[in-house]
Amino acid sequence: MHLDGTLIRLLFAAGLIAALAGAYRALTAIVLARAGRKSAGLPQFTPGTPGVVYFTTADCVTCKAAQKPALKALADRLRDGVQVIEVDALDQAATAKQWSVLSVPTTFILDRHGRPRQVNHGYASTEKLFGQIAALGQT
Repeated sequence: MHLDGTLIRLLFAAGLIAALAGAYRALTAIVLARAGRKSAGLPQFTPGTPGVVYFTTADCVTCKAAQKPALKALADRLRDGVQVIEVDALDQAATAKQWSVLSVPTTFILDRHGRPRQVNHGYASTEKLFGQIAALGQT
């Protein structure tokens, strides 16, 4: 069977995309496992209610213009069904390092026991955050 160049490139691209997706999932699992070991050291978290840990900095434009309003909308929507914990990644650099935060905004979704279940690198919309919390089955 003879494959033309276009089909070979298409198969190569599909394989590369699959490999990158697998690597991203593996890295996310590592970040969540590492953060899970550190979540007990987050004194602001109150067990019993799911939470969002939001890493930001004072000069992060995306954090102020998009992520913070999305988190406020989420908190308004869920009222007492979610706790939002803001962490300044520069002021609390050790905490950011423990949670493997490399950029801001970064958000972690915590179950009601404080275990990280999802991580979002970059902006996460209200709907995305709501869906991640709803998927916990704890709202």
